[in-house]
Amino acid sequence: MRTLIKNIKTLVGAGSEGKLRLEGAEMAQLGTIDNAWLLVDGERISSFGEMRCLDEATACADLVVDAQGGMVLPSWCDPHTHIVYAGSREGEFVDKIRGMSYEEIAKRGGGILNSADLLHTLTEESLYEQAVKRAREMMLKGTGCIEIKSGYGLNTADELKMLRVIKRMKETLPVKIVSTFLGAHAVGRQYTQPEYVNLIIDEMIPEVGRQKLADYIDVFCDTGFFTVEETARILEAGAKWGMLPKIHADELASSGGVEVGVAHNALSVDHLERMTDSQIEVLRGSGTMPTALPGTSFFLNMPFAPARKIIDAGLGVAVASDYNPGSTPSGDMKFVVSLACIKMRLLPEEAINAATINSAYAMGLSKDYGSIEAGKVANFFITEPIPSVNFIPYAYTSPIISRVFLKGEEVH
Repeated sequence: MRTLIKNIKTLVGAGSEGKLRLEGAEMAQLGTIDNAWLLVDGERISSFGEMRCLDEATACADLVVDAQGGMVLPSWCDPHTHIVYAGSREGEFVDKIRGMSYEEIAKRGGGILNSADLLHTLTEESLYEQAVKRAREMMLKGTGCIEIKSGYGLNTADELKMLRVIKRMKETLPVKIVSTFLGAHAVGRQYTQPEYVNLIIDEMIPEVGRQKLADYIDVFCDTGFFTVEETARILEAGAKWGMLPKIHADELASSGGVEVGVAHNALSVDHLERMTDSQIEVLRGSGTMPTALPGTSFFLNMPFAPARKIIDAGLGVAVASDYNPGSTPSGDMKFVVSLACIKMRLLPEEAINAATINSAYAMGLSKDYGSIEAGKVANFFITEPIPSVNFIPYAYTSPIISRVFLKGEEVH
């Protein structure tokens, strides 16, 4: 089926020209075409251009959609989420208002362990239903690719339960999903830390690998969670089963997470709220994408990742929502883009690239997603008529999306 989108005020994100990621000054180059059209053939983008160049053959499509002066953007790509979880944790939200820190809540047995207790009691079907509802919310807000982690199981059976739910979501939803095994999110209640690390390496990883349930492996490498040495052991075990690393790094302290991630060819190092200048240098020349989670900093009143410094050093940056019940109960990538501008001082063009082409790279997907290019998967959204690209992060709570298309089909 051929679908033509016409009368587009501005086609955004059409300038990556085959690049898998953007770095440094490239991040301010968004690539736009004014008064444009876009042609989709099946699930993929066929061609695009200016309306004045639209010929009769191209205009003859099975479905013609009038954008009515709205803009078209590639779908947001969200490379760090925890949306398979059981219930909410608003009680801890109130604890934080009263002055308790994230670390204090975790030490008293709350936080991740609280979510693990809830998840243990939930059926796989109920867990799937909750997660699908969150994924659909994200889709309708413009997200077309989602990375989803396990990590609220903290024992073999429940980690596998989470990963089976993610696999089912991959098979049943139009959004592109990749899965990450995060058994090393915290230490399960019934184990000592050495016992739990051994369980991850000797039992969890081989079983996840045998069942082909995870594309990536992650470790919460930070103060009070897993050490650099433990992280390295876990990553090496995952590599034997083909799981590329994506690391939780330097959220609570400068803990060596960036260094161990780069040393093990991690696809991304995420959080980075306590990142130092020396760690920015560690990333130089690597294939690892620094990924900021500004929603977490906003919700927890923490420092924001030094994204401006990273770009000024000539590197790329991705952004993600970190959608989870404890530190970021939101998957709204438009708000993430706004925070990237307001709190991390990114230009609108840089923030949009960080949420599209670079965030697709942080999921290993930028060959097929994250920009408007012929041959890429037709994941995009049409906005209401808006005055400029800058309006997107500026109007930080205003709904702007008119229609959403994933794999070339409209999503309702």
